[in-house]
Amino acid sequence: MKIITRDDLIDIVVKAQQRGLKFLLSKFGFSKSIRTKSAFDQKIISHANWWIIPMVKARWNKLITGNEKTTYEEFLMTEILHQEKNLKMLCIGSGVSSHELKLAEYYQFEKIDCIDIANNRLKEAQELANKKRLKNIQFICADIYNYELKKNHYDIVFFHASLHHFKDMDGFFKRIINKTLKKNGRLIINEFVGANRHQFPNHQLKSINDSIKQIPKKYLQRFKSSLIKKRFYGSGVIRMIIADPSECVDSISIMPTIRKYFTIEIEKPYGGNLLANVLKDIAHHFVELDKEKENVLQTLFQEEDEYLKRYDSDFVFGVYRLK
Repeated sequence: MKIITRDDLIDIVVKAQQRGLKFLLSKFGFSKSIRTKSAFDQKIISHANWWIIPMVKARWNKLITGNEKTTYEEFLMTEILHQEKNLKMLCIGSGVSSHELKLAEYYQFEKIDCIDIANNRLKEAQELANKKRLKNIQFICADIYNYELKKNHYDIVFFHASLHHFKDMDGFFKRIINKTLKKNGRLIINEFVGANRHQFPNHQLKSINDSIKQIPKKYLQRFKSSLIKKRFYGSGVIRMIIADPSECVDSISIMPTIRKYFTIEIEKPYGGNLLANVLKDIAHHFVELDKEKENVLQTLFQEEDEYLKRYDSDFVFGVYRLK
């Protein structure tokens, strides 16, 4: 476990340039909940992460759905839930609820309840729902640990990039998820399931840095910064806790806990072990592509594919049935 790394110091400089001094100072309060909210409770977030790259998103689609143009939401509704109706779904840690809003457009859902602690993000989601005239989705600002959920009420509990923010995974499932699901209900995730607090093993760090070496220097300048990304050192635990006390607090336990209480209906790993870290802060270079940039990405994809032949994926899309 690394207490502090060179990347921690670089990140302070980069975050100050990307998101402003006010955001940076918000990380030095004493309240864990306030620091967590500050990570998400903003209407405008400037970043350059792997998920902004169209070619990366096409790769996800291919690995999850089999088609580069088919999103997991479309795949879920047309291939897995196409015969269902009157579904009630709980979405925990939904934020701006962009994925939940897409799902609410399908006839299968009678009700979608989105719960999050970031009120500004939920207000933004409500505005979008109003524009789309969606009546089957509601947004609740609450701490899920203190919110009273109905027992045996929901057909589905859904997480998109939020389950890894909850502690004591086994207890969280027993006290909240399993109790509020109906008998034989479904859990649906699109999640980071890798190392706690991003304490990646040495073999992963080596492979990340080998991939960075494949990228021409002109594409290594960090977003809104003059700094060049020469190497990835990983995150120190102190920075992880200061930035967001909930970040990957028990992520390594997600898959074992799911397999303990659920059976697999469908499970699609889609990597991220290398790409998420290689492309962090430099992803903006690859939003608009030419042949050279496309070739760079294809090389990175091949590097990750080789890595995944030996190690479990850090990101998984899955649909599971309560035992």
